[in-house]
Amino acid sequence: MSPSDATPPWYIVRNVAELPSPALLVYPERVGENLDRAIRLAGGPERLRLHVKTHKMARVAEMMLERGIRKFKCATIAEAEMLAQCDAPDVLLAYTLVGPNVARFVELVGMYPQTHWSVLVDDPSAADMLDQALAAATHSAPLDVYLDVDNGLGRSGIAPGDDALALYGHLAKSAHLRPVGLHAYDGQIKDKDFAERVAHTERDFAAVAALRDRIVAAGLGPVSVVAGGTPTFPAHALHADRELSPGTLVFWDFGYQTKFPDLDFLYAAAVLTRVISRPSSGRLCLDLGYKAIAADQPQPRAWFPQIPDAEPLVHNEEHLA
Repeated sequence: MSPSDATPPWYIVRNVAELPSPALLVYPERVGENLDRAIRLAGGPERLRLHVKTHKMARVAEMMLERGIRKFKCATIAEAEMLAQCDAPDVLLAYTLVGPNVARFVELVGMYPQTHWSVLVDDPSAADMLDQALAAATHSAPLDVYLDVDNGLGRSGIAPGDDALALYGHLAKSAHLRPVGLHAYDGQIKDKDFAERVAHTERDFAAVAALRDRIVAAGLGPVSVVAGGTPTFPAHALHADRELSPGTLVFWDFGYQTKFPDLDFLYAAAVLTRVISRPSSGRLCLDLGYKAIAADQPQPRAWFPQIPDAEPLVHNEEHLA
């Protein structure tokens, strides 16, 4: 077989000359395979509440719906509206609302009554603002809320102790809010070894489980739990009483593949970039600045399958050398 007859790598695009760069390329067959693998790992689509923050795309959300996934999680009002426009049955806005976003979300709830909405709360004053905004709205159905619990990340959420129990009770007394469960995102757990990651997940989840038991004992149950992200997805999947909310697995990436080799997902997206300059021998400059790929992680921020030994030297808004 001649080299020209060989099957090209999965990421090769035949009409690449027609595509401007930088550009995000999505490979639907591989996305579908990742969704199928997630469903198998979860034990069924009903256990999944997939986070859409990675893709933000209506077509990907539709692929999830086609596979029987009915519950979704998002981080912004724009993502929430995208899901509602796809007729997603159940959407959790996993963010505490403050300022004008309170009114924006209440308006969105009224615009899309076919969607079952819920939101996170971790503070009494924020809960009261939301309750008051709902009281002024024309739609009167109570809004489901999840208590956002900090079980180790230290980013947002309330510590799972007495104050959390008191806040849950406060929510239960609200006229227009209905507490339905707990939300615990454990992004601090990054153990490469799967057994160590499972053990770490259970240690950090213990306080969440104890809080759930206290809420039920106080007569405020039942209590649903939305737990974890992609790294801890298989650990939480071992427990039938937890909703699972991974997000990155839909496209997967080189960083997660390196950190968590036990997670069996496919690369399903790539960024098309071109060489725009050769400033010196052995150095290339690409149109892949941090407007095109995120700059929040340390280098290397990109992996190039066609030049796997490339090392990043300079990264600016429009350039990567």
